[in-house]
Amino acid sequence: MEIIKVSAQSRSPAVAGAIAGVVRDINHAEVQAVGASAVNQAIKAIAIAKGYLAQDGIDIICIPSFTEIEIQGQERTAVRLTVEPRERP
Repeated sequence: MEIIKVSAQSRSPAVAGAIAGVVRDINHAEVQAVGASAVNQAIKAIAIAKGYLAQDGIDIICIPSFTEIEIQGQERTAVRLTVEPRERP
């Protein structure tokens, strides 16, 4: 699965469209961000995607976790946000 990488300069509506498209296609999206500003953009994008997907009757949840990645030879901690449809009882 491809990871949607978000930076501090990412446009939230564009990222939201990518998240919504992936959730519609494969029922699961992985979003990754490094740094407070990037995480902020990612969370805003997920909130916007929730609205996009609600129009299709899909309610999503977000599961946060940490992961280690390498950037320019240095190991960094990234926030990984798993987005998937909420299971209905």
